[in-house]
Amino acid sequence: MQVIDIVFIAFGLAMDAFAVSICRGLKVRKVSWKYSVSTAFVFGLFQALMPLIGYLVGKQFEGYITGIDHWIAFGLLGIIGINLIKESFDKEEDDAACDEDISFKELLLMGIATSIDALAIGVTFAFLKINIITAIIIIGIITFVLSLSGVYIGNLFGSKLKKGAEVLGGIILIAIGIKILLEHLGIL
Repeated sequence: MQVIDIVFIAFGLAMDAFAVSICRGLKVRKVSWKYSVSTAFVFGLFQALMPLIGYLVGKQFEGYITGIDHWIAFGLLGIIGINLIKESFDKEEDDAACDEDISFKELLLMGIATSIDALAIGVTFAFLKINIITAIIIIGIITFVLSLSGVYIGNLFGSKLKKGAEVLGGIILIAIGIKILLEHLGIL
């Protein structure tokens, strides 16, 4: 897997955080720097930590599943991508995420919730022998930047972009999963 693949995965993973950041921007009349940075920092931090945890767990099982690691990567990325797309059409979840007044404690919980899929990606990174430090830096920075911009975009344009961001993220993750599978099968 090349760095560009990790960048695309990072964008795909960051779409949940981006969507929630848009909702955070909807809640305030005027966005403050502290509000935006705290949102972006929490989401970036958790999106970077979860793959590291998944990687460490995955390394423990690497020897057992080396022969099928590409199928596992394909399956995990596909499932996560499909779930992102499916969640983008879940009206109740969208409304709940945007209507609540989120405290910092709740923001931490949202950081964890939006990064659970990154945990599975970390397991996949272990099987594919990805440089985890490079990967988590890329994922953390991209999530931070997208979340920071999401707050401002949400404040300016509203919730219209949220669904599209999640669908795009899902498509990216599915495409990367297919690419990994085709590479390991010798088709690409």
